[in-house]
Amino acid sequence: MEDKKANIIAISTIIVLTICIIIARVFLKLSRPFFLIAGANSAVILVVFSYLIIRRRCKRRRQLLESQLVSQGSELRIEYSFLRKVSGVPTIFQYRELEEATENFQALLGQGSSASVFKGILSDGTSVAVKRIEGEKHGEKEFRSEVAAIASVQHVHLLRLLGYCIMAGGPRFLVYDFISNGSLDCWIFQGRGNRNQPRGCLSWGLRYRVAIDVAKALCYLHHDCRSRILHLDIKPENILLDENYGAIVADFGLSKLMGRDESKVFTNIRGTRGYLAPEWFLEHGVSEKSDVYSYGMVVLEMIGGRRNVCLVQNGNDRSQRKWQYFPKIVYQKMREGKLMEVVDDRLAESRGVDEREVRRLVFIAFWCIQEKARLRPSMGQVVEMLEGHVPVEEPPIPK
Repeated sequence: MEDKKANIIAISTIIVLTICIIIARVFLKLSRPFFLIAGANSAVILVVFSYLIIRRRCKRRRQLLESQLVSQGSELRIEYSFLRKVSGVPTIFQYRELEEATENFQALLGQGSSASVFKGILSDGTSVAVKRIEGEKHGEKEFRSEVAAIASVQHVHLLRLLGYCIMAGGPRFLVYDFISNGSLDCWIFQGRGNRNQPRGCLSWGLRYRVAIDVAKALCYLHHDCRSRILHLDIKPENILLDENYGAIVADFGLSKLMGRDESKVFTNIRGTRGYLAPEWFLEHGVSEKSDVYSYGMVVLEMIGGRRNVCLVQNGNDRSQRKWQYFPKIVYQKMREGKLMEVVDDRLAESRGVDEREVRRLVFIAFWCIQEKARLRPSMGQVVEMLEGHVPVEEPPIPK
């Protein structure tokens, strides 16, 4: 529309100038030099108008092309983001992308001995958790273990790896889905949590569902992957809760791949005190039953809302503190028929706890923490017991 107006103005100006020159020649009888000058001026004006029109058209065409390129680029980014999520293939991120996504690594979600986790938002709007792994030898080993274990697996209760970033001579980064409700420890232990992770008390129904979710995730790792994957660090801090309080198993930095034809593997002691199976210390080699043991310890902590191993103080005298082993207390209450006394006090007040489910969970937990690995059930059997498909017999007393 603007180009048409410019054309009309230019043509009108030329017509007016031509008419003026004709009138001047007929009525005023001006000299030839005058007409030469007037004609030259008209030519200049015509050239100027033509230049402006051409320039305007070129500018509009360039703007249109730029707009199309921006639109196509946006569509490509959306398509790329979609394909990345669908295919599950880890993306190689540039350090600058992660720096911008995390606002220079400001929002710290959690920190361990060799890694820190930051919240970030990618350019396509995806919320992520960026794990920065420090250290040379240990950092490289943890990075490789985590990528090897989780890069190719897809399960609703396993944390999804979106991509990674490697800096020459610097830290390594792993980019995961952001899980909104933080880790399980903040929801079952009193006084846990920080300003980045909410504090709360998980209801009994949700705790039971978390037990099923984690069991299904471990069952998948142990039985449904091409190479069996041993997590080797199952604990409440490595179990995340999504927006619906479903459980997501995370942190595969200590994991180990195990061949289908192998019954056990030998490796250095790894994991967290209080969740390690006896075979770690007996140097008999570890297997998927080592994860089963850790799972049983976590289940007991979910039931009681307390750590399995903790220091207890009588009164104000710090010298009277002693170590207390929660599984032993649970077993004593089980023998006395007073299992409800070991349930988290905050849950007992709500009166929403099913005593039959408590009994089933306790029995399953004790089967899982048997000293002899061959007595422990597989995670597939645990899932069937949790869902009530098979009866759960009373377990033998652990030593």
